Order: sequence, then C-alpha cells, then structure tokens
Amino acid sequence: MKQATISADGETITIHIPMTFRKRGGRKMVVTPDGAPWAPRPRIDNAMVKALARAFRWQRMLDEGVCATIEELAGRERVSRGYISRVLRLMLLAPDIVEAILDGRQAEGTRLEDLLEGNRREWDRQRTHLMMGSASDGLSAGSPPS
Repeated sequence: MKQATISADGETITIHIPMTFRKRGGRKMVVTPDGAPWAPRPRIDNAMVKALARAFRWQRMLDEGVCATIEELAGRERVSRGYISRVLRLMLLAPDIVEAILDGRQAEGTRLEDLLEGNRREWDRQRTHLMMGSASDGLSAGSPPS
C-alpha cells in the first residue's frame, strides 16, 4: 500500500511505496508488490547485442574471404577459436529472437551464456528452449511474429 505523509512545515510530501530490489545482469531491478501496475521499459542487454554484432561481422568476414578460416579470424581478432565458434552460433538464431534481443524484449532471465551454449537449429525449439514466447512480448512459441 502506498502511504503519503506531509512534513511539519507543510511543504514536503513523502510517499512510501513498498518494493524490493533484485540484481539482474549486474544491474538492480525494481520488483513491485503483486498486482501493482508497472511496466519496465525494455532493457537492452549490451553484452547480447555486442555478441550478435560480432557474429554478423565475423560471418561476413568469412563469407567475403577477408579471413579464410576460423583460426585466421581468431588470430586477426585476438580471441580464441572456441569463442569465435560459440559466437558464430548466434547466426543460427531465429530472426524474431534476434529482433527481440535487439529491441530489449528477450525473455526475462535470458543470458548470453544461454545463447552461446549451443543453439538448436530448429527455430521452434529455440523459442521453446529460450522461453521467448510470452503474450506480453508478442512472440509465441512456434510461430514468428505477425
């Protein structure tokens, strides 16, 4: 319940709103009491966006022949071959999942580690596995957005 109090001087109003704070991705998130209407603005996960950008850039470099192999690309980018291989798997994500990540609409709790662990090639299974389908974000498991 919200509570408002007015100070003795009559000029200061203090409003108390019960809430808790939780860490998510290294940031604090406000959790309101049950039933309280509050819609957080989309939270764009910079680590996921950066990894997607790298995946698309590295794939383009391989496609255009700038680098012939993943080993050559790893040397050029000064990262491990294993990391490049894991990041390149992001190219297999369903387009609506990529769009949701770029818009900050990914399912709560989705982490970059979840995306890098190995994606299923079937987009329907990706949606189910990554729990991207919820009525609030416009995505439903097994079907692309309209």
